[in-house]
Amino acid sequence: MSSQQQLPPLVEPGADLTVDEIERYSRHLIIPEVGMTGQRRLKNARVLVIGAGGLGSPALLYLAAAGVGTIGIVDDDVVDTSNLQRQVIHGVDDVGRLKAESARDAVARLNPLVDVVLHVVRLDSTNALDIFSGYDLILDGTDNFATRYLVNDAAAILGKPYVWGSIYRFDGQISVFWDKYGPNYRDLYPEAPPPGSVPSCAEGGVLGMLPASVGSVMVTEAIKLITGTGETLLGRLMIYDSLAMRWREVRVRKDPDAEPITHLVDYEAFCGILPADAADAADSAAISVRELAGMLEARGRGDDDFELIDVREPGEYEIVNIPGSVLVPKAKIIDGDALARFSGRKLVFHCKSGARSAEALAVAQRAGFDSAVHVDGGVAAWVEEIEPAKPSY
Repeated sequence: MSSQQQLPPLVEPGADLTVDEIERYSRHLIIPEVGMTGQRRLKNARVLVIGAGGLGSPALLYLAAAGVGTIGIVDDDVVDTSNLQRQVIHGVDDVGRLKAESARDAVARLNPLVDVVLHVVRLDSTNALDIFSGYDLILDGTDNFATRYLVNDAAAILGKPYVWGSIYRFDGQISVFWDKYGPNYRDLYPEAPPPGSVPSCAEGGVLGMLPASVGSVMVTEAIKLITGTGETLLGRLMIYDSLAMRWREVRVRKDPDAEPITHLVDYEAFCGILPADAADAADSAAISVRELAGMLEARGRGDDDFELIDVREPGEYEIVNIPGSVLVPKAKIIDGDALARFSGRKLVFHCKSGARSAEALAVAQRAGFDSAVHVDGGVAAWVEEIEPAKPSY
């Protein structure tokens, strides 16, 4: 290995392979870098996958196919129709089921020799150390910064490596973090980005095939770590641009002055779900979708006058919108230009679920729109409670 120290195999070899296992994994066994010993290490490995969604789907299937002996799944979400565009471990019949249970069944169909352990919980500071302690390696495919920092810190405290992946629209990122031997996630991102500055896949979208590319690299890194083969991505960040079909690499170095990670914190507070002013605005000036429906009826009769402003993106507006709303994306509200056209009007903001509209509300209040409010739950709540025939996403 030219630029990285040789990492020891993460797992000791397990029991001898059975005849069935030899036949199943024969294409691994004839690779000198894996061989019988490497496959026995895989058989003895315990790998925890956080999230059975976009990245978890290919990761779980390839870990199982490779013969990882024990696979843990952390996920408390249920399968939604919008997941099926990219979360290929689930099917139509799984809609409404727990993702962890659906993924377990898919793994069993692919490789019944693998033991699957379910953790149907929301990972947080109270359970992360206990869950992680039972595994050799963690794969983090989550889509929020609070959980990413939690995973990093828990892994660092326990001295465990983890493989990290991230996807958004056409772009993916992958790296390996192992505080014992190299950088951790905080060396790449010392501080969380400002709340609301990085859209989630639910807000910005993701190409359905992207998780396959990123997830397969994550599993490749996991197998290399387990078997002690090859040069891992520890100290390197791989960036994938699927639109240009281009991979590039960025070096990540450990910060010699960083404080050691010794305990877990409140990661929701550390990352900030909403900017403070938006959170205050949301608490003080929110209306329900049923209140909005009444206001729209009153406006239709001429008994009320206000502007209903949808601060989502055009693609979201095309999927579903509230009748009588006008589309003004959040970025145009924040830069201040869009508000001038509504001078003197009562404003009602809404988005998909309420976070972006709270940010827009805070900007409007600072600009003097004292009567402005936002819709708690956004268009998602509108579809659920007012117009259930409309699509959700």
